[in-house]
Amino acid sequence: MAKSTALPTILITNDDGITAPGIRNLVEAVKGLGKIIVVAPDKPQSAMGHAITIGQPLRMNKIDLFEGIEAWQTSGTPVDCVKLAVDKILHRKPDLCLSGINHGANHSINVIYSGTMSAAMEASIESIPSIGFSLLNYNYEADFGPAKHYVTKIVSSLLLKKMDKHMLLNVNIPSVPVELIKGIKICRQAYAKYEEDFKERKDPQGKKYYWLTGEFVNMDKGKDTDVWALKNNYVSVVPIQFDLTNYQLKQTLEKNWKIK
Repeated sequence: MAKSTALPTILITNDDGITAPGIRNLVEAVKGLGKIIVVAPDKPQSAMGHAITIGQPLRMNKIDLFEGIEAWQTSGTPVDCVKLAVDKILHRKPDLCLSGINHGANHSINVIYSGTMSAAMEASIESIPSIGFSLLNYNYEADFGPAKHYVTKIVSSLLLKKMDKHMLLNVNIPSVPVELIKGIKICRQAYAKYEEDFKERKDPQGKKYYWLTGEFVNMDKGKDTDVWALKNNYVSVVPIQFDLTNYQLKQTLEKNWKIK
């Protein structure tokens, strides 16, 4: 039987909104590697996590934003975008889902809050191999050149082989010139968190409101973590999963927890 030469279908989404520079650079990085479909929020949806829209209608319309690429913007969350893409636009599962390129880090604990990674995770739940890409630069005018270089390398490599249907990778790229990036490291997620503080302020009417601030604190000194890799100018790749079961604790409880 002849091997199919059909290009893979690649779904692209993000959480910074369809007009963000990051998603444009992601499209450019993989254009030519497959049939690209973009479905992304019509406004920024950062830190939405795995939120879905259930209390109001979802809107979706086609938009001419990427030359030669079918693109849709929605009023929903990043996860909504993946669901709508599969059910209402593609009417089937794409071969790969890419989310990003996020403006800012999604390493360590950030993966819990990230709309970028939740969109990729939703695809993985739906048996679609997926990757979330993030650049460690929040600037709207950040240089995405090095990120594009590694996106192309990673996606090209993965498309050469059969991917696990639940493959889910969290890829973070340091914000340095490409010649300073030392390569790619497969990492584990660092144990880190935010030391948070709510700043109390007053609006013009004198009413109190609160503004969340915080400092990222890394409590993990391991040299096999995403935080270490990025600090040392490596691209970090962390394989993650939607199964949150603590299997070690499960075994302990089954053995020692005697409740009648």
